[in-house]
Amino acid sequence: MTGRESLAETGQDRDWEMQARARAIVAEHQGQPGALLPLLHAIQAEFGCVEPSVVPVLAEGLNLSVAEVHGVVTFYHDLRHARPGRHVIKVCQAEACQAVGADSLLAHVRRSLGVDRGGTPPDDAFTVDVVYCLGNCALGPTVMIDDVVHGRVTPARFDALADVRRRAAP
Repeated sequence: MTGRESLAETGQDRDWEMQARARAIVAEHQGQPGALLPLLHAIQAEFGCVEPSVVPVLAEGLNLSVAEVHGVVTFYHDLRHARPGRHVIKVCQAEACQAVGADSLLAHVRRSLGVDRGGTPPDDAFTVDVVYCLGNCALGPTVMIDDVVHGRVTPARFDALADVRRRAAP
């Protein structure tokens, strides 16, 4: 057996295990009115994202087409198609934050981490997302890191916040 075959088998085993767990999660949500969104959130909570290999399982379990499930997954920005980095950074780009420098802050974040919107650097430390309002308009520009909101974030403050997360245990 070559290295490629063993890698392929590992990937297939992982997909099979994910699909089996996805079937169990579908069973927990079947019969619930409007089950697709709660189900997608449960899948993402379990796996970190909604991987393409589980979409047919979800479609079958809810008697929907694969296209319908895929359409919902791709429509909502909070649903991920790939696993995020260890820490998720959300940079607000709503009007109130833009008025106080959110555009330049986002440019700094992208430069300092070496990623674009939605990107994850090779060290897998962060994923950068752009959002449109974190509900902290009076204290912009606002950044959310791992579900903690930070207001009046300057480039220097962002660097300090990122350094703390980088040093934190995964």
